[in-house]
Formats: sequence, C-alpha cells, structure tokens
Amino acid sequence: MSVTHYTAKEICDLETKSTTPRFLHSLFGSAAILALAFQWPSSIWYYQVGLTLIAAYSMFCWSSCFHETSHQGICGKPWVSIWLGRAIGTMLFVSYTAYREAHIRHHAYLNKPGDWELWPYSDPKTSLTFRRIFCWLELPFGFFTSPFVYARLCFSRNTPVKKPEIMKAMRMEYAVMAIVWALILGTIAWFSLWKPFIVAWIIPHWVASVIQTFRKFTEHLGMQSYDPLLGTRTVIGSNLITRICTYINFDIFVHGPHHRHPKIAHNKLVEKMDNYQNDNPDTKYPVFTTYMSAMKHTLPALWKPGVGMNVGAPAPKKEKWLGADNFVTDVAREILSDRDVSNAHRAS
Repeated sequence: MSVTHYTAKEICDLETKSTTPRFLHSLFGSAAILALAFQWPSSIWYYQVGLTLIAAYSMFCWSSCFHETSHQGICGKPWVSIWLGRAIGTMLFVSYTAYREAHIRHHAYLNKPGDWELWPYSDPKTSLTFRRIFCWLELPFGFFTSPFVYARLCFSRNTPVKKPEIMKAMRMEYAVMAIVWALILGTIAWFSLWKPFIVAWIIPHWVASVIQTFRKFTEHLGMQSYDPLLGTRTVIGSNLITRICTYINFDIFVHGPHHRHPKIAHNKLVEKMDNYQNDNPDTKYPVFTTYMSAMKHTLPALWKPGVGMNVGAPAPKKEKWLGADNFVTDVAREILSDRDVSNAHRAS
C-alpha cells in the first residue's frame, strides 16, 4: 500500500480545512434509506421517488468521498483515508487499492493510453464502435462497468501494477469484499428481506451510479488536451445549488486544478483556478458556471466517446517520469512532457 507524502505546508492545509460539514448529506441519506426500508411515512409513489433521490444523491456523495480517500486527503492522517476508503470501496464493489492505483495513473497520464481509469476512451487500440457501446452501456449500468474497469488493474494480464505487495493488497480487499457481501446477502436471504434491500439499497445505488457516470463523462469525455487545465471540464458554481453540491462533493467539480495539483487541499481549488485565469487572460479554459452548461458541452461526445488520441490529439511525448506510482505536487512540472503542456502553464 503506497502512502501519499505531503509537505508540512500541505498537511497544515489538510488539517485546517473544514471536512466534517461535508458529510452532513449522510444524515439525510441514512434517514432516507431507513424510510425506504420501512416504507415510512407512506408507500405512495411520490414519497418513494423523493426518498430514493435523497438516498441516491447521498450515495453519490460517498463516491466523491471515496475519490478523496484515494488521495489520502480526508485529513492529515493517511490511515483515516485508507480505512474509510476500504469501507466505502467494499460497498461499491471496488478495491480501494485498485482504485487508488488507477487514479494515480489517471492524474499522471490524463487522456493518454496509460490512463487506465478512462479506459476504453483513452485507449487508441479500441474501436469507435466498441467505445460507443461501452459508453451507452455505462450510462445505465455504471453499477457494473465501474467495478469492472478498476478490477482490471488486479486481474488483467496487462496490468501496469507490478509491485507484489500492492497486488496482494488488492486481492485481499477483493477477498474481504466477497466475504462481507456473502454475509450481507446471506442475512438478507435468511430473514427474507429482499424487498426492503432492493428498494432501500439496490435502486438508490443504481441511481447513484447513473449520476456518477454523468459526472465522469462531464469532466472528461471528449477532452483532447493532455494539459490538466485544458483537458478537463471545471465547474465553479455561480448559483447556490451548484455551490452546495460542490461543497458536499469535496470540490471535485473544480476538476482542472485538482488534476494538475492532486495534493492540494480541496478548499483551495477555486482560488487556484482563479489564479490561473488571472495569470493567463488569453487562455480559454473549459470552465463552466453551472453543471448543466458543462453537461451540454459534453453531449456531442456521447456520439464519439473518447479522450486524447481518440478525439484527434497527437500521440503524447515521453513523460519526464515514466514510473509515476504516487501523487505529485504538480503533474505538469514533474511528469508531463513540456510539449504536452500549454506554454502558459510550464512556468506556473
């Protein structure tokens, strides 16, 4: 298990940011799950739809928290992120270590063939037909496709993970996951609780996976550049709803600066993006003020799903550090070839 190494200043930023209030959604989400399980206060359809949406959005927020744990940035203590990540990953059918390894490469090789998290969209060996089919299946069935994408790092013969201790950690997490879910499903079967389980867990989880897939596509699908600030869509909300949603999702919507600076405290991402825009007024960044406008910009990419070379980018040059196996302070400076980074960003 690799550990993200933060500087004293980065740890200070992690410790002083506000984290606990970002979990407030879980109170409403847990209450909605219980209400669905007990069909309270009523089984009338509009109550059920409303409660399902609340539960689903809370589950989606937990997936954003899972992302934060992969960076080990929940607080200044890595073990908190690791064990919280393992707990969340078990419920999402995703090994925490597999997700972290994929996400490290996602930052290091954004939109490149080595970006395993964006497979198959980043892989120039995949056909457009295959990517279309996978994309259209992923929208309604992200519940299955996301665990499959991350499991490839553990079970594929071509996995980029070569360290035996990391492979062992992934296999152990999948084994524990199998045991936990065998116990859960066995208990449900023993007490004949299939209906409340489907209504209170399976359906909200499915809806949450659809939301998560839209988030993933909105941030990445159709983006050509290897430059983190130009190769991702960033949303900085101009209205209260977008700002609240950004806050409880650990500012993951502010995606460009997060991709360039994966160790920066999430509450500093908007400030970082503002600085880049002020320093480079002639650069047109893919920054949106509402999530709907970012989704609208994404829609054409659903017909030609891909990133990087699969949407017309030239083949990337050789990275400065080919063995990227952990998060760095500045991806553009420490990993990417200068040719793959905008001139305006090389000295930032």
